Formats: sequence, structure tokens, C-alpha cells
Amino acid sequence: MTRKTVGIITTAEVSQGGAPSQRTADSYPETVARMTGATPLLIPALPDCHQIGHLLEILDGIVLTGARPNVHPQEFGAEESEAYAPFDRSRDGLAIPLVRAAVEAGRPLFGICRGLQEMNVAYGGTLHPEIRDVPGRDNHRMLQDVPREQRYDIRHGVDLMPGGAFAGIYGATRIEVNTLHGQAILATGDRVIVEGRADDTTPEAIRIDGASGFALGVQWHAEHAPWEQEVNAPLWAAFAMAMAAD
Repeated sequence: MTRKTVGIITTAEVSQGGAPSQRTADSYPETVARMTGATPLLIPALPDCHQIGHLLEILDGIVLTGARPNVHPQEFGAEESEAYAPFDRSRDGLAIPLVRAAVEAGRPLFGICRGLQEMNVAYGGTLHPEIRDVPGRDNHRMLQDVPREQRYDIRHGVDLMPGGAFAGIYGATRIEVNTLHGQAILATGDRVIVEGRADDTTPEAIRIDGASGFALGVQWHAEHAPWEQEVNAPLWAAFAMAMAAD
């Protein structure tokens, strides 16, 4: 059997020497390799370096990673402000059209944290730069002043839509997840179905309506050690199954 290839979108940063660079956490390629058996291929967020049609020809699946920079507010009709910063306009320029193209091609697409937000914006949705500032919402930010591994501890519950894709994956309508984000969905896009919400109603799990393939996004960090944090494992199993059937 030919081994599958999963494209993992990277994010711009500036190296210690001042050179523009691309990065992603090791946890993404490691999890892709361990949980799906696919070869992880890092895709630099440099839109001028790619033809989206060619990416869809060579990739069997796509993972939109979490990242510190937020989606630029101009992508959803809001004014730029420091509240939304920092930004990665190059990633916006690749990831958002890639979402739409991957969905139309039926290519398995898995959005994590910022990746979920990109999926929402791709279909006309909006984002709030600091969801904890919305009345009635909780602080979903990463824990500070704790060891790195504790930052990914389970923090809150998510209620899943009965009969939805996520409930089918989990065989349950309630799960417990980690949380490390400030920005979150405010208004959902035209084809975005919220299938999971945190206890404070923040959208945590989405699917793209009418997609012929796997097109799911989660607000939590599902790439974190799914062989240890078991809530993440079923998602990768479903992603791998979707690639096998593609």
C-alpha cells in the first residue's frame, strides 16, 4: 500500500538572526506520523511558492495547525487593531483559499485551533480577538507559570451535537478537552456547523456543511500526545480512515 502524505501548514516567524523563517511545533508531524501512518510534509505559508491545485494533487490530507499569530481581521471585514495582533498575512493568503479548495476537492481537512478559525473565516465567519472579554465567556488562554506539559491539561467540557459527526467519532455527546486560545469564533460562516460548544457556549468543534470528505475543526489542541491524552486519539483515527477511503 502506498504511504499517504499529509500537508502541515507552517507559520512565519523571525529567527534569532533576524531572517524570516517558517515553523511549527514538532507535535504536529510527530502526531501525524504516529497516529495516521502518513508521511508529514511541512507546507510553508508562502502563497507565492504554491499552486493550490498542485498541493491537492500531491497531498492526501491537510492539517491546519495552531499558531500564535491570529487571522487578520481584514479577512472577515473587521478593522485592524492591536487586539488582533500578531498577524501572519502570508499564512492567511495560503490557508484560507486552501480550505475552500480542499473542501471542494473532497480532500480530508483537519483544522486545529487557528486552523478551525481559518475554516470559519473561509466561509464568511468572524472572530473575536479575546473571547474571555465577551460577557459570560471564560478565560480559554494557556495557563501561565506552570510546566509546559501542564499547559495542555484538560480544562473544560465540550457538549457535542447528538447525531453529528463528532458524536459519531466519539460515541458520546460530552468530552473533556484542553484549551490554549484567546481568539475564537464570533459569528459562524455560511457552511460552518458548530457541533461542539464549551460550557460557556464558545464554539469548540465544527464541520463544513456539504463537504464530501472529512472537513472538521477543533478549537482545542488535538495534536497534543493523543497516545496519552485519549480524547484526541479518535479524531486522528477518523482522519486516517478518511484518507484511506479517499
